[in-house]
Amino acid sequence: MIIKILADGGNMSPGPALSQKLGPAGINMGQVIAKVNDSTKDFKGMKVPIELHINPSTKQFEVQVFSPPVSGLLKKELGIPKGSGLQVKEKVANASIEQIIFIAKTKMPNLLCKDLKSAVKTVAGTCTSLGILIENKMPLEVIKEIDAGKYDKEISQEKTQTSPDKKKDLLDYFNQLKAKQEQIKKQEASAAEEASKAAAEAPAAAPSATAKVAPIATATKAPASKKSAGKK
Repeated sequence: MIIKILADGGNMSPGPALSQKLGPAGINMGQVIAKVNDSTKDFKGMKVPIELHINPSTKQFEVQVFSPPVSGLLKKELGIPKGSGLQVKEKVANASIEQIIFIAKTKMPNLLCKDLKSAVKTVAGTCTSLGILIENKMPLEVIKEIDAGKYDKEISQEKTQTSPDKKKDLLDYFNQLKAKQEQIKKQEASAAEEASKAAAEAPAAAPSATAKVAPIATATKAPASKKSAGKK
């Protein structure tokens, strides 16, 4: 018997939904919660897919943990609460290739990828939808560089640690970009406010004094026919 659960990493708690799933299995909810929380403690703050493999006769169970979605892993690794709603105009983070490799390694068992290089490209693709730069570049550009072999050394060595100097350079670049983004947003907001103000102050169009009045049609009596006119 298998029960699938989407749990809060390291913070699963009892509730009606959980009782409804575990009740028919007849297993101890407290034991399940304790084991799930221990198994998912490294994924705090994220939703984690869980499978409970239960033996109906003995009521024994095993917890199988699947890694959170790539988007959740990226947000945790980069310390951002959410992705960008305007991916083209607004970026929310600047990742190193080492961070992308780290997430690809974490997620690799659950990805349909033939090797780590393919998994790195998959993670880079998710960065596009979240508005995340990689190495100061757009993710699609980095994917092309991965195909060209630019990061083969880092991938083959499975490098997952970013040097402090590199982290600082990436952060400095992103902070400069963020300042430009904020400036553009202020300019757009100011322009929108001016346009709204101008529209409100514009006089309403008055009706024309020389507007033509449509003539009123009058009914005319048709002349009597000669034949009927001769009869009295």
